[in-house]
Amino acid sequence: MKTYFEIGLVLTSIALIVSVILQSKGAGLGSGLTGVDSGSVFTARRGIEKTLFNTTIGLSVLFFILAIAMLFVG
Repeated sequence: MKTYFEIGLVLTSIALIVSVILQSKGAGLGSGLTGVDSGSVFTARRGIEKTLFNTTIGLSVLFFILAIAMLFVG
């Protein structure tokens, strides 16, 4: 049972890293091209951005659940 939790934890952590990198890929492109600080501008998440954001939250919750479960199993 411990092996399954370990494999799940590794796969979840890889997926979480990928989702965070994909989210930050588009950040700051506008400020680099125009020189304007876009950090203070609020933009609504729509479409794929919203899906990726919700997926990242779900993966992080799953990661913490698996990490806590490893404490009880191990």
